[in-house]
Amino acid sequence: MKEAILSPFQKFVKLQSATGILLLATTIIALVWANSPFADSYSSLWEYELGIVTDNFELKKPLLLWVNDGLMAIFFFLIGLEIKREFLIGELNSTKKVMFPLFGALGGIVLPVLLFILINQNPETLKGWGIPMATDIAFSLAILKVLGDRVPLSLKIFLTAFAIVDDLGAVLVIAIFYSGSLDLVLLGSALAFLAFVYFISYKGFYSKYLTMLFGFIVWLLFLKAGLHPTLAGILMAFAVPVRQKISTHEFSHQLEGIVNSIKQSTILQKPVLSAEQLVLIDDLEDWADKYRSPLQALEHELHNVVAFIVIPIFALANAGVALSSESGLENTLVINIIICLILGKSIGISTTIFLARKFKIITVPSDITNKQIIGVSFLAGIGFTMAIFIASLAFNTHPEYIDSAKIGILIGSFLSAIIGYGLLYYKSHKGQFNHNPNVVKTTDEN
Repeated sequence: MKEAILSPFQKFVKLQSATGILLLATTIIALVWANSPFADSYSSLWEYELGIVTDNFELKKPLLLWVNDGLMAIFFFLIGLEIKREFLIGELNSTKKVMFPLFGALGGIVLPVLLFILINQNPETLKGWGIPMATDIAFSLAILKVLGDRVPLSLKIFLTAFAIVDDLGAVLVIAIFYSGSLDLVLLGSALAFLAFVYFISYKGFYSKYLTMLFGFIVWLLFLKAGLHPTLAGILMAFAVPVRQKISTHEFSHQLEGIVNSIKQSTILQKPVLSAEQLVLIDDLEDWADKYRSPLQALEHELHNVVAFIVIPIFALANAGVALSSESGLENTLVINIIICLILGKSIGISTTIFLARKFKIITVPSDITNKQIIGVSFLAGIGFTMAIFIASLAFNTHPEYIDSAKIGILIGSFLSAIIGYGLLYYKSHKGQFNHNPNVVKTTDEN
């Protein structure tokens, strides 16, 4: 039974690991392309403007902004689905479960921000304080996947739950601090559409296609209102219901009836179905749609789209930093981000968890040691996707700082990954964990 419960999470880890590898590949491609003799084609591609222009309406953006404002809205929609699922039926659905990753996330958000503000010397770069906040779950889980049975499954669950809370904090920061001046009329219209979607969802009506239509309308209104449009993805995700239309008992009863009917139907010795069987299969699909949770079904459909299309395109569009930039680099900003990702994250997370455990505010699973907490806190310094996204928002009026921020993110994330991997590799004994992922090993090692 436990293996069946853990299986979806293990599949999730496998998918995120594959995403991390693809992210690394696209990042390298972007860096090589941006620093090759074909660098002009890289810049020209992402600066090429696409859109619609009429006498009364204009929606025209460079391709880079279509990626960051458009495609990333799908990424944030998936983040919203994951956050809702985790809080309703996942690893954050009770006070006991949420406390451990919550305290880790708070330490991993607050200290890097304070450290950035403390170290910062240029008033123009102060807006970048939100850059070292979030953890890139794909890269960090990919490293834990490589470590295999050197780390317990509970550590992977902690990192996933921690990253979800982390992302929620980053989303709130983007909404409050990184949106422009607001058009209250357009914002009010967007909120009215959202309220309508929430209302019909509460009443039990849900349509994937209607959600897509209203999602685009809210996205457009947010864009024109001055609120970052990716937030529309998060808010629309919260309107997707998690509840099923029928109970497990009713579904299993109907399934049993359909199976019996198929057994009793005319069996053709051909690779086709009879008319009777086709009707039964259609009935089976209808009952399966009613039984399937809309939220989990949509999350399942979007995972591959986001993992293998949206995020790699984002990395390709944003990671191409010209290392020999003529405008020069803001070295203090680069160093600041590196320090905040490596030291801010690791010290903030591990110290907060150790103090909360000492005062008995949280309970740490017995198969997770202090050394592993420190190791995974360094992995939390891998801030790639969300960090680059926040950097593009923070310095949209000072583009000369964006390349410096990206270099700091890339170096800081790389060093965090190396340190975290090293600590977890050399401080854990191979085979100590996960021969049976359901066995929790009690350890006195601290």
